[in-house]
Amino acid sequence: MSSTLAHDKKARKAGLAAFIGTVLEWYDFIIYGTAAAIVLNKVFFPDIDPLMGTLAAFASYAVGFLARPIGGLVLGYMGDKYGRKTILVLTLFLMGGATTAIGLLPSYATIGIWAPILLVIMRLLQGFGAGGEYAGAVVLSVEHAQQGKRGAAGAWAPMGFAAATLLANAVFFFFLSILSDEQFMAWGWRIPFLLGAVCMLVGYFIRRNIEEPPAFEQAQTTHKTQKITLFSAIKRNPRSFMIVIGSRMGENGFAYLYPVFCVSYIVTTLHMEKSVALWGVIIASFVQLLTIPFYGALSDRIGRKKVYLAGTIVSVLWLIPFFLLLDVGAFWAVALGFVVGLGIAYPAMLSPQAAWYAELFDTEFRLAGFAFSRELGSLLAGGLAPFIATALYTYYQHWWPIVVYMAIMSVFTLIALILGPETVHKKID
Repeated sequence: MSSTLAHDKKARKAGLAAFIGTVLEWYDFIIYGTAAAIVLNKVFFPDIDPLMGTLAAFASYAVGFLARPIGGLVLGYMGDKYGRKTILVLTLFLMGGATTAIGLLPSYATIGIWAPILLVIMRLLQGFGAGGEYAGAVVLSVEHAQQGKRGAAGAWAPMGFAAATLLANAVFFFFLSILSDEQFMAWGWRIPFLLGAVCMLVGYFIRRNIEEPPAFEQAQTTHKTQKITLFSAIKRNPRSFMIVIGSRMGENGFAYLYPVFCVSYIVTTLHMEKSVALWGVIIASFVQLLTIPFYGALSDRIGRKKVYLAGTIVSVLWLIPFFLLLDVGAFWAVALGFVVGLGIAYPAMLSPQAAWYAELFDTEFRLAGFAFSRELGSLLAGGLAPFIATALYTYYQHWWPIVVYMAIMSVFTLIALILGPETVHKKID
């Protein structure tokens, strides 16, 4: 077998491991957002009115994002020092274990205030693990890929995120369909969380045999005597650090506005069936499985920044039509809104971002720099987006302030994209 064919085979294996592992791990993280939108407010915060209960549930959702930058910094540092594979296995057990534990937690009616306290602790563990997971999966894929194919390789992990969204919402829809409302509220909501144990075990068997990328092994050999600390990535690549944080503001806001706040808005405010909202996200997630690899390959041809810029602008412009479609109150309108916003516009940001972030940092600090800066951006944008959107709607009783808020977040993304370098032709080893 030629070296090129052998290299391509390893790259495909790394990409597949990143995809499947990301599906299984982010299933754990996403089901919490879905549950926060439709059930956790009643199970863990039952003594306040529905809208305020939703706000409290989203606050517990946002707590997970507080731990993500810390997880990104610590796990990223460990991944740069001990290997990408080590961290990808560790994050499986952190996220899978916390998710399973949530499915076993007693309700507020059983143990009172300890129920939401334990929920927040498990959410913190989830967030810590998530801080190193996505960056680790992307870096593994990109470092195994040949130059000119890194955009397509980096798309494996975002595809896993899309598939996880599809899987999480499909699981909730399945149990909502076969159980009565009383059964679902009493115990049915726990089953999707308990399935996290299965995801953890399957993910481990997939990831335990992956190989370290050649770029990482070369960096280990070259920089054996170099002292690497927790903050070396920021000191070495400060510009890249700020660019990642800025470019995350709009992108990550949209990532959680659609499948979390908007699902809650459809159910709690518009009083439509839960299945309508979940089907909208499911269909859009399926479309993402087609658009994400397309945008990744496109970024290899025309550059990361052009695709990212287009996705940001279209996402902002679509928000007003999106909310107008939701207010129609028909399934076709909800599905169309999600397909264009979440399925077509948003992936143009998510897909090229993967390879771009990996290329912005030097190999010996790549995982720590990528993970810490990305997750700090997640905290400032995505984790707070459902909470802020709900608070804005609670105060103004209309969705237009949410549009303004997302437009402001997107301005930060556009500025970061303009100031950031184009990396498509950069040698990363």
